Amino acid sequence: PETLQPLVGLQDIRMVKYARDPDNATKSCKARGSDLRVHFKNTRETAFALRKMDLQKAKRYLEDVVARKRCIPFHRFTGCIGRTAQAKNEGSTTRQGRWPVKSCEFLLNLLKNAESNAESKGLDVDTLFISHIQVNKAMQQRRRTYRAHGRINPYMSSPCHVELTLSEKESNVKGEAEESAQRKPSKAQRAKLLRSGAKA
Repeated sequence: PETLQPLVGLQDIRMVKYARDPDNATKSCKARGSDLRVHFKNTRETAFALRKMDLQKAKRYLEDVVARKRCIPFHRFTGCIGRTAQAKNEGSTTRQGRWPVKSCEFLLNLLKNAESNAESKGLDVDTLFISHIQVNKAMQQRRRTYRAHGRINPYMSSPCHVELTLSEKESNVKGEAEESAQRKPSKAQRAKLLRSGAKA
């Protein structure tokens, strides 16, 4: 009997695994970039500033950073990061901040990609927010730099992987009947009920 040989192209097809699945997959969309040639540390701090932010608000924020109207506060990778008055407005306690333009442009493109994914999925773009964003280190790329006395030192780049999930906001509006049923009686109301003989 003849044995069927597997097709070469099918061996390499793999589903991409995200670090975190959305709570409601039908109301969410994803986007990711692998081995992006942009600094990991700057991109991590930029992504940290965007978490849980509305989509339109996040896009405006990144555009303002590129225009140097606002800054990205640095929280973790703070070695030799200068201080700026703009960082105070972003809630930084150390006043350390920068304007990582390349990271902002990469994340802006990724947000636009996720937005178009949401439109093709039929989601309401105005209610989307960033429910998950994550930046991981990618494999460093190697170059060389030439030093004194004929030596050679490594000259490495630090690329990164970025993934994000946009989700629709859930409306938590409850009816008056539900609210009144869940509301606990106050001390005065409980005392009044006790006096009337009813159980509080």
